[in-house]
Amino acid sequence: MSYTAPVKDMLFNIEHLAGIDRIAQLPGMEDAGLETAQAVLEEAAKFCEGVLAPLNWEGDKNPSSWKDGVVTATPGFKDAFKQYTEAGWQGLQHPTDFGGQGLPKTIGSAVGEMQNSANLSFALCPLLTDGAIEALLTAGSPELNAIYLEKLVSGEWTGTMNLTEPQAGSDLAAVRTRAEPQADGSYKVFGTKVFITWGEHDMAGNIVHLVLARVAGAPEGVKGISLFVVPKFMVNADGSVGLRNDVHCVSIEHKMGIKASPTAVLQFGDHGGAVGYLVGQENRGLEYMFIMMNAARYGVGVQGIAIADRAYQKAVEFARERIQSRPVDGSLPGAGPIIHHPDVKRMLMTMRAYTEGCRALSSVAAAAYDAAHHHQDADTRKQNQAFYEFMVPLIKGYSTEMSLEVTSLGVQVHGGMGFIEETGCAQYYRDAKILTIYEGTTAIQANDLVGRKTARDGGQTAKGIGAQIEATEAALLQNGSDDALAVAKRLKVARLAFLDVVNFVAANTKTRPNDVFAGSVPYLMLAGNLMAGWQLARALLVAQGLLAQGQDAAFMQAKITTARFYADHLLTKAPGLRDSIVEGAACVTELALEAF
Repeated sequence: MSYTAPVKDMLFNIEHLAGIDRIAQLPGMEDAGLETAQAVLEEAAKFCEGVLAPLNWEGDKNPSSWKDGVVTATPGFKDAFKQYTEAGWQGLQHPTDFGGQGLPKTIGSAVGEMQNSANLSFALCPLLTDGAIEALLTAGSPELNAIYLEKLVSGEWTGTMNLTEPQAGSDLAAVRTRAEPQADGSYKVFGTKVFITWGEHDMAGNIVHLVLARVAGAPEGVKGISLFVVPKFMVNADGSVGLRNDVHCVSIEHKMGIKASPTAVLQFGDHGGAVGYLVGQENRGLEYMFIMMNAARYGVGVQGIAIADRAYQKAVEFARERIQSRPVDGSLPGAGPIIHHPDVKRMLMTMRAYTEGCRALSSVAAAAYDAAHHHQDADTRKQNQAFYEFMVPLIKGYSTEMSLEVTSLGVQVHGGMGFIEETGCAQYYRDAKILTIYEGTTAIQANDLVGRKTARDGGQTAKGIGAQIEATEAALLQNGSDDALAVAKRLKVARLAFLDVVNFVAANTKTRPNDVFAGSVPYLMLAGNLMAGWQLARALLVAQGLLAQGQDAAFMQAKITTARFYADHLLTKAPGLRDSIVEGAACVTELALEAF
């Protein structure tokens, strides 16, 4: 079950859609041009193809295990993690001040996709560490950061997020874990946290838990939550690992997928209290945790793209080899590979178009993140931040939902063999399901899109993006090729459907909230579909220009065909979604509860 990193497609996006040359002109990014991107991606590809990918199926067959509070990773994972950290991959996007390489997200997210394609369970560990680093960089005191950041950035220590409790899933107002102030400025933490990814393992020298808890006397609800660093092992004055803290893994979950990634139940304070250190100010913990969550939500969206690509590669490989039935057009004298059958091609094209569209969108959003953090001009930073924040719930929600469709199609291409575990494609389908759930379900992303990203500013950010899409339509019309004109037609219809929904959301969220939120997930799916299709439309224009120059004809023609397929087969869903959102709200909510 080999994996080939899609380096060429990633570099196409990075160069032509994300604009890496512009990013390399930003302060601190001067060494991060196309040449650097290519070198990093090619090196990452070697590591992911050669070290991580061969362990993926092993992790599914032989998951991490728990015994007497000790969690042991899948055989081979510990050595792979050692190689990962020694090569500096953990610090790729993090500041050079703490030993990182300071590369832009535009490069880092492509590397992240490769890691997740190669081995989703493995890649979850560094993903959570990235989130912990982001939270400490934002709100950690100089003293805390001096102790923890360098070790986290190097990967010598790993990080976790501890939000969920048995009674508090998405509703963090219900968090009960408590923190008691101590005379020395530390806190004693007591409580139970569940669903903690890589919450206990044997791959690193320490685990730095970031934990939401309430200080005595704090306000009720989300306004009374604080954030704490609670290390697995205490840290000595010289930075070495000291005594074990009072935090213990009491079990790990038995899961449908991502089996090699231990999902821990952590108990804090059973033996006198776990020592914790406040991050930032009391009662602002949720604000800081959202920094981690936004980083992680984007990362989970990339996981969706990653698992979709792995399923696509596997399906293509099988379709080339599986001999079954004579082609309907008689192009072969007898039975041939199923890739000759039109419906198999349709499934493979659907998988390819979804994956390439979402990959392009994630790359463009990463570039906006880089501009938002490094551009000299304040207005430019603000515009890019608004664009990036609008895209995060779409990348997380749409890319993960599409990964379920793609991995399901991967099983379908295999036919009956897809239902057999030994084929391997069932693992991708099982692994993909969690992506629509953790770091905020698709409905949570849709609530964010409706409330924070659309209703709050009256739809102005959304309409601004609509104007950018309209400019792409104009460029397609000016191009004038049959493919460009066809894509322009589909893009316009989808954009107008999107704007109708934006106006509906902006006008009715306060007065008719049930009607709006009944269509929140369809709105997210419409918006994500449009944004990915827009990026492929831009890619079509670039590819046609490069094709005219005689550059890599096979790749450019495939890019054009994929963009055309996306427009004709996937963007065409937008008007139907618009109708169900704007005109179909009442029938979602009017059935009497006792009738269910």
